[in-house]
Amino acid sequence: MRPEERAFLVGVEWRGSRPLLPVEESLDELERLAETAGLVIVGRTWQRFNRPDANTYIRSGKVEEVKILAEELDADVILFDDELLPRHQRELEKAFGDDTKVVDRTALILDIFAQHAHTNEGQLQVELAQLEYRLPRLTRMWTHLARQAGGRAGGMGGGVGLRGPGETQIEIDRREIGRRISVIKGELDKVRQRREQARSKRQQTALPVIALVGYTNAGKSTLLNRLGDADVLTADMLFATLDPTTRRVALPSGRDALFTDTVGFIQKLPTQIIAAFRATLEEISDADLLLHVADATHPQVEAQIEAVRDTLAELEVDHLPEVMALNKIDCLADGFDPAGIETGKGVAVPISALTGDGIETLLLAVEAQLDAGMEPLSVLLPYKRGDLLSLFHQRGQVLAEEHRSDGIHLTGRIPTRMIPYFALYQQQENGQST
Repeated sequence: MRPEERAFLVGVEWRGSRPLLPVEESLDELERLAETAGLVIVGRTWQRFNRPDANTYIRSGKVEEVKILAEELDADVILFDDELLPRHQRELEKAFGDDTKVVDRTALILDIFAQHAHTNEGQLQVELAQLEYRLPRLTRMWTHLARQAGGRAGGMGGGVGLRGPGETQIEIDRREIGRRISVIKGELDKVRQRREQARSKRQQTALPVIALVGYTNAGKSTLLNRLGDADVLTADMLFATLDPTTRRVALPSGRDALFTDTVGFIQKLPTQIIAAFRATLEEISDADLLLHVADATHPQVEAQIEAVRDTLAELEVDHLPEVMALNKIDCLADGFDPAGIETGKGVAVPISALTGDGIETLLLAVEAQLDAGMEPLSVLLPYKRGDLLSLFHQRGQVLAEEHRSDGIHLTGRIPTRMIPYFALYQQQENGQST
């Protein structure tokens, strides 16, 4: 069994910047990430600077201080709360010596993803992200990799920041790494095509799609288990689940909807992760509604909400309608009112995914928001288009239905994204087909 690694945390606050989390609370989050990865935290430090040092990111005096503290605390990993440039990492590794690993926040998150990716797709996504991150950092990173005995992403060897591609990658050069990246991208393109086919099939079932989004550990998986009798892993750790899960859920009116869980977000989410998991995250873009789950008990819940919305904007899905679920109200201190949390958008419903409190109200809010996204529509459907007749009844609100000699005339409201299905039979106000 591999002995536990001991980590010393290093944070930086840049003068004039406006981070989502204060540096101390960002280090608290880094500590939780490190513990999720299996590290033992032995100490931390941070300092305020004007700008990064060109060579070592932090100033030379701080480098020496960290080195002394790490030696005193017997730390074998120096963990930075930001992504380091390759030159920063190389110079810091020289300064701290061969017996100490330098790991940044991005490598740590990639390591956690490697541990928690269980499906073939998830492993491919993590491996791609890791290889693209490591490619410009080969010089000393490769000597670390030579000491590991792992398999694919999620292997057990090498320690934090080093799990991933495994021994088959140790001796290869940059060109071979590039070839492996190309192979993985090709495999993920096939995954994307299969996902598109699955989404197309779901659309044919005429069920509205609600995508669960939120900060990691906000309780999305617990909520999906509550709503859809799912069996998704829930744990008090960051990024406990990575693989998307979809469940059919009955709304209060009796009609059904599909609820899809997605990977949790976090501040400073590595761009490699967003790029590699784009096929998975594309599930969000085809949703009719976002169900944004937030941890109402977290002291920085508003910053977490902002971090999620920043990522949604990066994915270009921030225009979608949203319902906010303020989760974990069963853990709130007496007298705390979740209504005081600034959500900034849409309807916010206090709930407990664990106990079920507020779930009925949440589903009513979801259904009301789905109905608000409907547009008026008048169509004359040929009798042979029974599929479209069923689609209108299942997804829309039929206000009038008249059986004529030339077809069935329907008047009502339908979700905006379903209108193209009826374009050929759409009626103008004077009753003529367009």
